[in-house]
Parts: sequence; C-alpha cells; structure tokens
Amino acid sequence: MKARLAGLALGLMAAAAGVQASDVHWEYKGKSGPSHWSELEQGFSACKTGKQQSPIAIHGAKPANLAPIDFHYAPGAAEVVNRGHTVQVNLDAGGTVTLPSGDYKLVQFHFHTPSEETVNGNHYPLVAHLVHKNDAGELAVVAVLFKQGRENAALKGVFAALPAAAGEKHPVEGGVDVAAALPADHAYYAYMGSLTTPPCSEGVHWQVLKEPVEISKGQLASFRKLYAMNARPLQALNGRVVNIVN
Repeated sequence: MKARLAGLALGLMAAAAGVQASDVHWEYKGKSGPSHWSELEQGFSACKTGKQQSPIAIHGAKPANLAPIDFHYAPGAAEVVNRGHTVQVNLDAGGTVTLPSGDYKLVQFHFHTPSEETVNGNHYPLVAHLVHKNDAGELAVVAVLFKQGRENAALKGVFAALPAAAGEKHPVEGGVDVAAALPADHAYYAYMGSLTTPPCSEGVHWQVLKEPVEISKGQLASFRKLYAMNARPLQALNGRVVNIVN
C-alpha cells in the first residue's frame, strides 16, 4: 500500500511539473488509445479500475455553499511546448489560487479539443486545463471552456506560434497573463476526479468554470492543425456528486 501511494504521489507531482510520468507510448485512438491505456503499463491501471476518473458529463449539478475561487495569477514569462499529445504552456511564476481545498500554485496549462468534459450534454470546441499543485504535491485543475467568436487577445502569443513538432518548445513572446484569459464570472462546477491522461491518477480537485470565453476560428484551427482530437472519452460518475457554486 505504501509503495502504491508513493507511486501515486510521484505521478501527480510529475504531471503537475509538466514532466511525462512514463515513456510508454499512448494516444487517443487505436491499440494505444484510451480503452487500452491500462494495458500499456502497470502504473496505468487506474485508467481502468479507478472509480473517480475524469472527464465527466456535467449535468444536474447540486448547489453548494462553497467558497468562490480566489485567483491570484500574475503575468510573466512562459514557455510553450508541444508534448506530443497536446500543447502545454509552462509558467515560471504564474501566481496562485485559493480553492475550497486550499492554496495552490499554478504551474502549467494545456489544451484539449473538443472539451473533454461536457456541460448539459454539450462539448465545447476547446478547453484549457490549468494545473495547480500545493505544498503537499496534491493537484487541482481549473478548466476554462472556449466557444468560437472573437480572437482571444490574452492567448494571442500562444496561438500565434504553436510548436509544430513533438518535443519542440520556445518562449512565448511577451509572456502570458493567465488572469486575462479567465471569464468575468467565476461561477464553477466542482467534483473530485483524476488526471485525464495516463497514469489517470485520482485525488485531483476539479473546478470547471461555468462561463466560456471566446476564441477565434483561426486560433482554433491553428491548434487543430496539430491535434484534431485529443480528448479522453467521458468517464462514469460512480456516485460522485457534482456541485455548482454561483
């Protein structure tokens, strides 16, 4: 049991730091796709046996008297990396966030198309998962949903120069102000879940912002040119309650 917990902690911390927890090849379709992730490596077993997996279908959320999210993000230097499964933006000092579960440091964010989670049966064209880690190595994710519309000025530098090849990385010109990429309304859905990629480690605090933000057709196309689909299928709730905080 101690060894399993230690492995889980290492997997969570590696993912939070933007480091691949394993060199095993996996993808979103075929023999290395989501239905086979658990078969690729022993450490991926939670992808099949876990009972609190992400993403989920959000509907019928229960109102909860939880604290609002208190964002303390800061603009600063950032590096954009093509991870081979998505594009990830690593932040040197992105700031912090206070959630009902405590204080966390923002370490990176990455994208999935379409949105992995659904809200009332609908997928959005894109989602950004903002990954945070606390002093104990625990993870929390804030998901920002995107709808097609105007150019997203806050992320212009990211989408203007997405690395074309897996492993390619470079600084984001002008840095990134993550706070400017958030919607005005910080109402959110909350639930306990997991990483949405191998090793699918559980114990992740999820907050999905209710209000989407806009992204242009061109920005969306620039990401989909690299990754036309990189979303894990929806996972069973297994009795979990999804809360909504307005």
